[in-house]
Amino acid sequence: MPSAEETSVYEERSAARPAPPDIRPTRRDRVAAAGSELIGGPAGRWAVRSGNSRFTPVHVVALVAIGMFALGMVQKLPCYNWAWFRGTSSQYTHACYSDIPHLFVGRGFSKGLIPYFDRLPGDMEYLEYPVLTGVFMQVASWISHVGGSSGQNQQQLYWMVNAGMLMICAAVIAVCVARAHRRRPWDALLVALAPAFALTATINWDLLAVALTAAAMLMWSRNRPLAFGVLIGLATAAKLYPVLLLGPLLVLCWRAGKWREFTTATLAAAAAWLAVNLPVMLLAPEGWKKFYSFSQERQIDFGSFWLIITQRTGESIDIEKVNTYATLLMLLACAGIGLLVLRAPRRPRFAQVAFLVVAAFILTNKVYSPQYVLWLIPLAALARPRWRDFLVWQACEVMYYLGIWMYLAYTTSPKHQGLPAEGYQLAIALHLLGTLYLCAVIVRDILMPERDGVRQDGSDDPGGGVLDGAPDVFVLGSAAHPPRHAAHAEEGPRVDWGASEAGGGETGPQPSA
Repeated sequence: MPSAEETSVYEERSAARPAPPDIRPTRRDRVAAAGSELIGGPAGRWAVRSGNSRFTPVHVVALVAIGMFALGMVQKLPCYNWAWFRGTSSQYTHACYSDIPHLFVGRGFSKGLIPYFDRLPGDMEYLEYPVLTGVFMQVASWISHVGGSSGQNQQQLYWMVNAGMLMICAAVIAVCVARAHRRRPWDALLVALAPAFALTATINWDLLAVALTAAAMLMWSRNRPLAFGVLIGLATAAKLYPVLLLGPLLVLCWRAGKWREFTTATLAAAAAWLAVNLPVMLLAPEGWKKFYSFSQERQIDFGSFWLIITQRTGESIDIEKVNTYATLLMLLACAGIGLLVLRAPRRPRFAQVAFLVVAAFILTNKVYSPQYVLWLIPLAALARPRWRDFLVWQACEVMYYLGIWMYLAYTTSPKHQGLPAEGYQLAIALHLLGTLYLCAVIVRDILMPERDGVRQDGSDDPGGGVLDGAPDVFVLGSAAHPPRHAAHAEEGPRVDWGASEAGGGETGPQPSA
């Protein structure tokens, strides 16, 4: 055992040692380097380091995210000024539709009705959103009523209040992604500059759940499973998809033997979800369960491959069968991802597996609203921080964004001006292929970890928290001999993951020449 003096000397040297520099995409990514020419090119070797600058990378990323969000608000101006209130097809031809002003009236907020407790007129008896999203909507409604406006002005004010609150969520997402990987803050520019993020941010209230999920992943990366679980529980109380992240965590913790941390996170998530839902569940059970019954009863809708099937064949599919088939496909996809995690030559990173599971849910679901892309953007930036692949996927999503509004314009305008069903099916196919492409390159990184850009400097899983650098305790197949992990020194040799050792059958890291 080292003496107290030796320990003190080691700690002093460690504190005096400068922190490793941030990894700059412009030095590792050709597309990022080419794009940086718009602002003068990559930073030179004598540029001031972020730690000595007034604006750190996190500050820059947050400001860029707010600026892009503001541009997205500007894109909605034609609808804000008149298209939401004059006819139906105008908001589609201008590609600026938003649920927010319409549901302000349609879900009784304009009349002061309380979500889940007050019955709504029409077919939708109660608000069909999870409880925490309903609280978000209600708070924005209270703020909007303070001004005393009415009619169109009140709808405009409600959208503006929601946009302000969602802008805070966008900044939180960008900051959390920037801080999740300590040496890779600039990867969060993928989120901040994502065109689909700006276009879809104010269509609905999804950014609340996305912000809570991003904060949860930041907490996990900081070895705080309790905080992670609480935030995932709150995120699930706002949107259902965040609970899917517990699945990847289960398999990864199984492989690493981190059962205590996984149990802590799961119990905390359940407690946080119950804390939000239980009061409404007990006091307004009919209103509370509307979200879940609506999700089951909802017919095949926009954006799904199920819609392509029904439109191409001209035959409807019973909704119970669709629910069953979609569930089976999702379970098969999750089983395949689980086997991939346990058989991979190197334990996959948390963000990689999380992206694959959420993408599987999106691909197999019976509906794909354009704002669902927000679920994947932060995960994509952490899982595959390569600008080329990210922009290919984003181009497909932007085409889908335009395609759905042009299709709705075609179906609602008297002269059928817009995109016919065949064109819309092509837009859906682009969305599906773009998502599958990103899934494919992430799977390739998992099977060939030496090609994973995050691991090329010898890192293991910078966002993995307790999983980062942990030895494997359970693997399958070709991974039956767990590899050694890279030493996490501040400055060490570059490690090629997946290189075979000469004398044995293990797959381990090898220093490059």
